[in-house]
Amino acid sequence: MNANTAAVVAALPLALVAVITAIRFRNSTSIADESGVPPTDAPMVSVVIPARNEERNIERCVRSVLSATYPNLEVIVVDDHSADATGDIARRIAAEDTRLRVIANSPLPDGWFGKQWACETGAGESKGEVILFADADTKQSSDLITRSVSMMRRRSADLFSVTGKQELGSFWELLIQPQVFGMLAVRYGGTESVSKSRFVSSKIANGQCLFVRRDAYESLGRHGLVRSHVADDMMMAQRFFANGKNVVIAEGLEQLSTRMYTSLGELVRGWGKNVYAGGIDSIPGGLVGRMLFPFMLLSAPLSGMLPALILVAGIFFRVPEPLVVWAAVAQIILLLWWAFVYLRIGRSPLYALLSPMGAAVVFYIFLRAVLRGRRVTWKDREYVSA
Repeated sequence: MNANTAAVVAALPLALVAVITAIRFRNSTSIADESGVPPTDAPMVSVVIPARNEERNIERCVRSVLSATYPNLEVIVVDDHSADATGDIARRIAAEDTRLRVIANSPLPDGWFGKQWACETGAGESKGEVILFADADTKQSSDLITRSVSMMRRRSADLFSVTGKQELGSFWELLIQPQVFGMLAVRYGGTESVSKSRFVSSKIANGQCLFVRRDAYESLGRHGLVRSHVADDMMMAQRFFANGKNVVIAEGLEQLSTRMYTSLGELVRGWGKNVYAGGIDSIPGGLVGRMLFPFMLLSAPLSGMLPALILVAGIFFRVPEPLVVWAAVAQIILLLWWAFVYLRIGRSPLYALLSPMGAAVVFYIFLRAVLRGRRVTWKDREYVSA
């Protein structure tokens, strides 16, 4: 085997990873397959929405929840010391619908993250047999709760979460969000791969739409269980599973949508707070795995930008021919993969041409997160994640 042939062979693992990821991702289940007719014995569902400076999102979120066809529902918005009109908007809607209550959060105790404390407060005020924690930047369909409760009961889930569609409005969202979620797909595969895994480190949940059975939630210490973890949803799933509870995750692409971030600055800050301080808890291998995690984290976006860097370098400098061959084959594989991803999310496959740029920005976000370590800044609050 000559050097150029060896270079081609060396690039093929990228294609293998892409194929395996696509196959694993097909191993998913959807709440769309559940009945959209509420059960006659519908348990009460309490929807708790923690909200801090969410005037941009809160009305859309609350009205979407209140549009639910589910018959036994209460909604609690926890205004977490907002400095904007979040509370006023929520209270105006509450005046129109008695199912909605707005409560002001008490001061943040030491050792707690703000979102967890707001969820704890809301849960303490709730009455439902099932509690749904919903992020303020989400939009729910009218049948989301009905279908979710049906699947939750059928599969005897103690913790159940729904993954939805990501709304991508700006150029930077289109560039960065597919990169990050593509990496998550490589790590976790489809929803059934997560639900049926026997390993704690493979459990994950979507905190944007997370249901818990009250009895299980109360027995494990409520949100005190994850009070100081930045990735509270993932840690909640892991702690539930470690304590013998059934954790299930399912798709709801037609029932749930979220616009997490709208600008480059929000993307950098938002993903920067989670990917290292939270992601380190998803790594198997104990101490060794944790020591290797920063390198594994950075290797993902690096692999997406390295082939393009080598090809550009080959234009201006003398680069060994086998290395150029490897880079060319690797870049073709990556372009095909990202074209497939963009087609799957209903966007032009031409965005694949910008994937090296997206990988470079993600590399910056990840490197910044690694350098910060467990220190987290979010919504004008400073934390150190456990």
